[in-house]
Amino acid sequence: MGRVPELSLTARLNRSAADARRGVVRLHPEALAALGLREWDGIALIGSRRTAAVAGVAPAGTPAGVILLDDVTLSNAGVREDATVVVAPATVFGARQISVTGSTQATHSIPEATLRQALLGKVVTVGDAVSLLPRDLGPGTSTAAATQALSRTFGIAWTSELLTVTATDPVRGPVSVQPNSAVVWGAGVPAADASHDPGAGSDSQSGAPGTRMRVRERPSAVDVADLAGVRPQAAKLSEWLSLALDEPELLKTLGAPPHLGVLITGPAGAGKATLARAVATPRRIVELDGPTVGATESGTRLREVGLAVSEICSGAGGVLLITDIDALLPADPEPVATLILDQLRAAVATPGVAFLATTSHPAGADSRLRAPDLCDREIALTLPTAAVRKDLLEQLLRKVPTEDLKLDEIASRTPGFVVSDLAALCREAALRAASRASRDHTEPVLTQPDLVGALQVIRPLSRSGTEELAIGSLSLDDVGDMVETKQALTEAVLWPLRHPDSFARLGIDPPRGVLLYGPPGCGKTFLVRALAGTGQLSVHAVKGAELMDKWVGSSERAVRELFQRARDSAPSLIFLDEVDALAPRRGQSSDSGVGDRVVAALLTELDGVEPLRDVVVVGATNRPELIDPALTRPGRLERLVFVPPPDAAARAEILRTASRSVPLAADVDLTALAADLNDYSAADCAALLREAALAAMRRDVDTADITAADITAARTAVRPSLDPTQVDALRRYADHRNGTS
Repeated sequence: MGRVPELSLTARLNRSAADARRGVVRLHPEALAALGLREWDGIALIGSRRTAAVAGVAPAGTPAGVILLDDVTLSNAGVREDATVVVAPATVFGARQISVTGSTQATHSIPEATLRQALLGKVVTVGDAVSLLPRDLGPGTSTAAATQALSRTFGIAWTSELLTVTATDPVRGPVSVQPNSAVVWGAGVPAADASHDPGAGSDSQSGAPGTRMRVRERPSAVDVADLAGVRPQAAKLSEWLSLALDEPELLKTLGAPPHLGVLITGPAGAGKATLARAVATPRRIVELDGPTVGATESGTRLREVGLAVSEICSGAGGVLLITDIDALLPADPEPVATLILDQLRAAVATPGVAFLATTSHPAGADSRLRAPDLCDREIALTLPTAAVRKDLLEQLLRKVPTEDLKLDEIASRTPGFVVSDLAALCREAALRAASRASRDHTEPVLTQPDLVGALQVIRPLSRSGTEELAIGSLSLDDVGDMVETKQALTEAVLWPLRHPDSFARLGIDPPRGVLLYGPPGCGKTFLVRALAGTGQLSVHAVKGAELMDKWVGSSERAVRELFQRARDSAPSLIFLDEVDALAPRRGQSSDSGVGDRVVAALLTELDGVEPLRDVVVVGATNRPELIDPALTRPGRLERLVFVPPPDAAARAEILRTASRSVPLAADVDLTALAADLNDYSAADCAALLREAALAAMRRDVDTADITAADITAARTAVRPSLDPTQVDALRRYADHRNGTS
């Protein structure tokens, strides 16, 4: 009997309203083919829990190494967004009967016939949460009857109601709700079942039935020696654990309490929990997932933590680990948080017990965690350097058949990537290699083009929440003309990163930021992309208006988080497009002071106590006079660089660059054309060539080149966009800033 195919994919939240809470997961067609699945087949999902769902095709543009799940299915699988989930084909049986529980209102108001209509076509396992939102079963079917019946009997609240599957017939394996299935209201906690044990097939076993904790008795799958980039932190944590758990009398002799509580901080995906598990081995570990427990009601949260504390404090002791503790104990805590903290203090005070907690958002966690009787020590993980990224890639690929890999190049092109990002990159590359091997009937070998191709679709977690600038292999050499502008940007942005010793030797601080200003379409964003490509910088790009929020404190928090992400992924570049919308002159807006507070937050970050090491801020605007003057003072966006509209020579260079891959006929004279394109911006010139190509296709769809006549025809459609009045105003502003007027 052949081995069941499995894939490890990165879980991402499916934001499609059509799939919301309907038990449908979406995969790339290549992933479906690799699993031998067709659309709408059953699929097994294995995270910290095993569940099943219906597989569909992901939207175009979804990376092959990604699976899209709704929030309920994520919870059923016991995984968080951007975590790894194992998927495999599932044998799904038609259900003879399913028992579910729900709220008192649902139990008393929804008939079982309506219940069956709502769940029809869904694939479930015992212990799953399932919504009442009906699945669209394709042509010839309608969900109207179910939705109308639910609205009539339950009211509008039916859309948010979640049920729990307590029993199925057949008992084992996932089942599908069929038209002849009996769906009944049941009672009680889901029956314990090995197939739903969070530790099934892993190095862990469940605690008490119905709890969310995991008790690890076996060694971690990752050895401390393999923890590239965090070995100093691992050594420190190992020493602390050894002293507190193995030599408590030594600490008592020196007057130090033998208890140990450590808060491990660092970017998401950096390996905080992996570090804790690897170092704690071979000790017994009781683990709680903060987001999973934090999503429950307050009473359940208290019970779950209490059970975990009782488990670790009984017997031989060990390590209590809570991952992402900010989700369980947020900075704005509920009253139950005090009781949870009391339970954790009791664990820390117990001889032979150590408490470890991880968080990616230390500012978002309850400040009482850092009390001397709880987490009195802290270990911080940082983003890996290029050398560490190469080491991580070598470890991730050490058992993979490869050919002619240049990992130095990949490492240099992945600033801001953490270990989970690099693992996702390798999975995406492996899928590409597998697809090629299957198509060409060759030996499966992972090559450099597979990794380079994967780079185009894998986005690091450190850049989540910001716009992704398409950089690719772009550099300043690809920017036509603009010699003075490129030199100014090189001095202000690249020199501080490449020659920090020169600045230190001369006793000066490098510039904090640059403001690019000029007419629309003249290449400000293109310059930033080229700059980032030349310096191999991680780019965090936002448009000014995206950070504005009507809620008090939200905009300022967004600014702080943007700068923190940039610090975490240094060397990096923060690109504030349309900065005039983000930082207008204070005292002149009618937005209840939001604009003024955002300007203050920006100034605080630029002047702040926490330095911007290897972080450069670049703003762009076509209305520099609207920006608050405080933002352009020394130490902030102090270098103002005018990006002028292209002259004839610059337009010729732009046309030559844009036409590198365009077949031009012999009668096309780009120099003469450029001289005749007054008031055309750089974007207009590129648009002109695109329109000329369309004109050539209209003339002859099989044409092999673009003629001068095609370009003439295109000029009737693509008109110059530069406003001479605005250009003159910007030139006067530049002359005033330079003291030439």
